[in-house]
Amino acid sequence: MTETFRHKTPIQIRFNDLDAYNHVNNNVYASYYDLGKESYFADVLQCDFRLQDVVFIVAHISFDFIEPIHYGDDIIVETRVSHIGTKSFTLMQQARNQKTGRIVCKGETVMVCINLHTQETAEVPEQYRQAFEAFEAGV
Repeated sequence: MTETFRHKTPIQIRFNDLDAYNHVNNNVYASYYDLGKESYFADVLQCDFRLQDVVFIVAHISFDFIEPIHYGDDIIVETRVSHIGTKSFTLMQQARNQKTGRIVCKGETVMVCINLHTQETAEVPEQYRQAFEAFEAGV
């Protein structure tokens, strides 16, 4: 089954992203995926989610590194919400080399909602759920 990624964020490879092997260091991928997440949330939720009473934080993150990224590669991060639970949701992301079309890394992040006032987990706000579902359905 092919996953559809409707949201894409271009990534600028910086010289200081490179390691001694002349490819992007594995630690830098997290910052690329953070750029993709921030862009996705801003575009889909159309509000500053960080200013709300209920926010989401990373509970789990994992990456599968497939091919190296080199300086000068034309990379985009594709992001989608693949699952929405009661108090959490899962983001799938992948970095794709635009020139070759090949996926170079896949990532999965579980985000948990918390109430900033009580510091306890909270349900995914209905407006977020609706926004994620509508965007992923292409509405």
